[in-house]
Amino acid sequence: MRYPLILIFGIFLSIGPFQVNAQIFPKIIKKNTTTTNLPQERKTIELREFDQEAYLRTLTSITDSLIFENNVNLRKTRSIISEDPNIMIWAPTNQLVKVSEQILIDSIWITAYEHYSSWDSKKIDIYNFDVKNFQDSVNIRLYDPIFGYDWKMPLESTPKTSEFGFRWGRMHYGTDLDLNTGNPVYSGFDGIVRVRSYDRYGYGYFLVIRHKNGLETLYGHLSKFLVDVGQEVKAGDLIAKGGNTGRSTGSHLHYELRYRGLAFDPEKVYDFNDSKILTQDYLITPETFSHVAKARSRAYHRVKSGDTLGGIARRYGVSVNTIARLNGISTRSILRIGQNLRVR
Repeated sequence: MRYPLILIFGIFLSIGPFQVNAQIFPKIIKKNTTTTNLPQERKTIELREFDQEAYLRTLTSITDSLIFENNVNLRKTRSIISEDPNIMIWAPTNQLVKVSEQILIDSIWITAYEHYSSWDSKKIDIYNFDVKNFQDSVNIRLYDPIFGYDWKMPLESTPKTSEFGFRWGRMHYGTDLDLNTGNPVYSGFDGIVRVRSYDRYGYGYFLVIRHKNGLETLYGHLSKFLVDVGQEVKAGDLIAKGGNTGRSTGSHLHYELRYRGLAFDPEKVYDFNDSKILTQDYLITPETFSHVAKARSRAYHRVKSGDTLGGIARRYGVSVNTIARLNGISTRSILRIGQNLRVR
């Protein structure tokens, strides 16, 4: 009897006379051992020793140029810029500065080739546009006030001195506008400067500006540049001063409009007599480049140092008499460097 009483008394002490109390263990809180990385300023990415040719080959194989194309192959990687000639929405660039062949966009260095699928700051026609395969019509929105994109005549006044078309036995690809040396020259539309160069036997000092609407404009015979390659310009921005450089017989501005590298008549877009633009939209058709198709059915040779009529004739498989007849010259004529000879 004594042992059962001791057992009952022990249980009574452990449980307590009024309520049951269970042992409570504290919660285990695990400390986060990972450290939070504070946001760091992104360092400028600068590309050096850029292999232009290798990069272009790679880029061409994996991207579509959307600058002029309406139909996009979605199976391919899109280029960074998507430009629709019918929509006046420009690339989201805040700042563009040219350094060699690179452009600074939003403080990040990328190459001009990556910003535009086709880019060359040395050549005028870089698009290899075959007019024989061009059967469509492309509407070009020249300007759009809704989006804040304007237009401007290239000069304050625009009296014509020569028109687009064949002249003196060769093609004249622009409209010549009279000016005095030193007169201001303006950008026709919003865009970016692609070429700033010198052509001793042709344009003299000249600029090519690529525009948001898919066109390019060329300004020839300048006396002074006021913009650099890669610089973004607005319509009406002062880009140069007019002059009489290159193959020119007097001070004037040689002004061209180009689509995919091919020039067409600026008077399809402008009324130079009244200094106004004709319409908000311009329709590019195969007829726009009928002069190109005719010219390409012929063959021309540009005379270089050391060329002779006999050597040129052998190169193209024709006779010296044929070249002389096609160009209205004698078989004994002295050739000039830079002279264009029709050989077929």
